[in-house]
Amino acid sequence: MSIAQNLQYITNLLPEQVTLVAVSKTKPVKTLLEAYKAGQRHFGENKVQEMNEKQEALPTDIHWHLIGHLQSNKVKFIAPYVHLIHSVDSLKLLQEIDKQAKKNQRIIDCLLQFHIAEEETKFGLSIQEAEDLISSQACAELKNVRIVGIMGMATFTEDQQQIRKEFRQLKQYFEHLKTNHFASSTYFKEISMGMSSDYLLAIEEGSTIIRVGSSIFGER
Repeated sequence: MSIAQNLQYITNLLPEQVTLVAVSKTKPVKTLLEAYKAGQRHFGENKVQEMNEKQEALPTDIHWHLIGHLQSNKVKFIAPYVHLIHSVDSLKLLQEIDKQAKKNQRIIDCLLQFHIAEEETKFGLSIQEAEDLISSQACAELKNVRIVGIMGMATFTEDQQQIRKEFRQLKQYFEHLKTNHFASSTYFKEISMGMSSDYLLAIEEGSTIIRVGSSIFGER
C-alpha cells in the first residue's frame, strides 16, 4: 500500500480525540511530502539536527514533535518552532526549554516522560520524581513552558498483557497527576503512548497521541 493508503487506513481506526504523529525519523523529505500531501500534519523526529533540516525544507503548517531524548544544549535550535516536546525527563531540561521559549516569545508545550518499561535503556521519570518536579518552586517559576500531559514507551515485547499493564500504569500516573496537580488545567490532557506495533492497545488504554512510523512509511 502507498503512504496515503496507510495513513487512510490508520486514520479510519482512530477515535476523534487521538492525534496521529507520523514518526518520520531517517525518512527523506520527499517521503514526508508524500504524507503531507495525503493530509498528514503532525510529524515526529528523534534528532534535533534532522528535524531542523526537514523543518526548513517543508511547509510551515506542519506541527513538529520532538519524540527522542533531548539534550539541554540542543533546545535552542528547535525552540522557535517545535509544537510539542514529548521527552522531558528532568527539571534542568524544562528550565532550558523555558529559557529558550522566552527568547522566542513563545510558550512551548511539553510532556513528562515516564519510565514504564522493564528495559533499562529507556529514559524517564518515576511518579515520585515527577511529583517532586511539578511541586518544586523552580517549576512554579517557569512561565514559558506548559506541561500538557505525559509520555511513555512500553517494553519491546510480543506479550500483549505486559504492554497493556504498562500502558495502564501510565494512564494511572496521568490520572494521579491530573487530580493532584492539574485539576483546574484544561490543557493537561495528553497521554502519548503507542507505536506501530501496539497503538490499538494504547488507544484502548487511553492514549491521546500515537507515534507511528513503520506502519505509515514501511520498515526502515
